[in-house]
Amino acid sequence: MNNPYETDELLNQYMAFHFGGSYFGVPNYPAHCAELCIDFMGKRRRRKALDLGCAVGRSTFDLAKGFDAVVGIDLSSRFIDAANRLKAGETLPYFLHDEGELGRTVEVSLSSLEFEGVKSKVQFEVGDACNLGSAHVGYDLIFAGNLIDRVNNPAAFLSDLQHRVVPGGLLVISSPYTLLEEYTPKANWIGGHMENGESRTVLQGMQTVLAPHFKMVKTPMDVPFVIRETSRKFQHSIAEMSVWERSATLEG
Repeated sequence: MNNPYETDELLNQYMAFHFGGSYFGVPNYPAHCAELCIDFMGKRRRRKALDLGCAVGRSTFDLAKGFDAVVGIDLSSRFIDAANRLKAGETLPYFLHDEGELGRTVEVSLSSLEFEGVKSKVQFEVGDACNLGSAHVGYDLIFAGNLIDRVNNPAAFLSDLQHRVVPGGLLVISSPYTLLEEYTPKANWIGGHMENGESRTVLQGMQTVLAPHFKMVKTPMDVPFVIRETSRKFQHSIAEMSVWERSATLEG
């Protein structure tokens, strides 16, 4: 399958999603998620955070307002290139579609968003969230936004995170659970199906996988978001955000 996240269309759409306007009274989703993550940390140490599936980087920059260092990782090289160019001080144009070929070019820079003061705390990498490597350990917070329904093997992905988060640190997962077989083979679904005659949700599946090393510390909450496709077409979705604390001891 060709990766749609490397196309002009998706790059423009995600630049607008991260750095453009908000619609229908719904706040900017990456920024809102980052603010919630910082709030969830409370008095915990906020030295190092990892933003998995960071796309073009808005949540990574916002997390840097509350952490000493933040790493943003995404599988799309075009998304990461855009984030790094913004970090380097470039003003990036993107096309905002109205209808058909009609639309307008919009420009964005870190200075216009007041991120100049935190850019030195941020780094971006192209990478696979399911194959992070040994360097990505010791995080006080890992945020995985709209990612759990886009990885090939959610159970393997979740199981690996016990090695990435420090004891007492947080894992924050937010997703609308739009399960699609082109991203996750049905055999690998951890929820969104019937099991032994009963409905099994993705949240229940996450609880099962994470239970040996994480405990849920907040009641899951709805976080809406809007993605603009054209001036007359918008995706209005509602993600569910769950917050998990790494156990003080690591077994196995």
